[in-house]
Amino acid sequence: MDLAKSAVRVEAHPEDSEITLLIPAVDESDPELSIVIPAMNESLTIAQFVAWCHEGIRSADVRAEILIVDSSTDDTAERALAAGARVLKAPARGLGRAYIDAIPVIRGRWVVMGDADCTYDFRRLAPFVERFRAGDEYVMGSRWKGSIEKGSMPTHHQYFGTPLTTWILNRIYGSSFSDIHCGMRGITLEALRRMGLASQSWEYASEMVLKSVHFELQTAEVPVTFLKDQEGRVSHHRRLGWLSPFRAAWINLRAMFVYGADFFLVKPGFVALLVGLLLTVPQAGGPLTVGPVTFSLFWMLLGLALAVVGLQSFYLGLLTRLPFDYGRGRADRLLRWFAYNRATTISGMAVVGGVILALPLVVRYISDDLSFTDGVTPFDHLAILGLLFITMGFQTFTFTLVVHAFAGEGK
Repeated sequence: MDLAKSAVRVEAHPEDSEITLLIPAVDESDPELSIVIPAMNESLTIAQFVAWCHEGIRSADVRAEILIVDSSTDDTAERALAAGARVLKAPARGLGRAYIDAIPVIRGRWVVMGDADCTYDFRRLAPFVERFRAGDEYVMGSRWKGSIEKGSMPTHHQYFGTPLTTWILNRIYGSSFSDIHCGMRGITLEALRRMGLASQSWEYASEMVLKSVHFELQTAEVPVTFLKDQEGRVSHHRRLGWLSPFRAAWINLRAMFVYGADFFLVKPGFVALLVGLLLTVPQAGGPLTVGPVTFSLFWMLLGLALAVVGLQSFYLGLLTRLPFDYGRGRADRLLRWFAYNRATTISGMAVVGGVILALPLVVRYISDDLSFTDGVTPFDHLAILGLLFITMGFQTFTFTLVVHAFAGEGK
């Protein structure tokens, strides 16, 4: 079938000359909802899937368009058009990239995503529409709150992989999702644009979940039905080989760690800083004995290292939060806490105080012919405290400069 003849209208993509939008004979002129589905060689299921979407649209009583982002080498696009879906013909560049390519041509203010293989039951769109109408911005499907047909999910996915990665994400982000890998999910178009998706492959799913938390979107979970592959269809993971699910899991974990870098920096850094100060400051006057343990100069050096690493980690963690600061609340708080005049004054005072504390040790070193012949003295403890003040003062000064460079009042 000739795609151009089967479509009422053919439009160019507004941003990419390699992409073409094909519009069917019957098309919704003013959709509230856009069902956006990547597809690659799904000719076996695509007509049934589009029929399911139409049924779900009617039951949800919503005006909707069906947009298939197609990169097939078979007749998936022709079948989708004939069934009444819009088709965005795009090169095969990854699952995440398919959604990125679709954003400029999405017309509905709400978006529901999923797979074209009839494993998610799109006849049940009503729960998503109800949550959108209630004001939610991100609506996550949950197979665990819905149903999982026997044989639809590999055992290691169902009982190990998905529960484990969901648990990890909830621990890192303080969220409460029950199924972060569910392929059926909804989001407002405004929030989708705001996210600025960057992931080109499977990790788009984790990126969306993580950014929904970072942007503090109003979020809900709804139950979905997950069905096994129809007879004759081979899943994309199986097409790519037995390692494919493990690659997908790895890149999803990578996305969790990258977008959640502050989890590994802010709280651990603060704890390290606190422990370092507890080991350093009380020993300013000399060794300290607590019960059977004597804290000496070496403990103080350990405290110095912990405090320096901890403060640096804490500051880096605060900076990693800025790219997700859509409302500028975090940036404005940092600008208040690290007001330039106040922060640079405190930093300067810390450096000067540190130099004063370290100066007697320098004088002793010079007077002893550039050596320390008297062993450890109380001046050594004060000098280490001085080094801590100098280092922390410099760290705070440079952090203040970076904060004002990236989140300055003029932005």
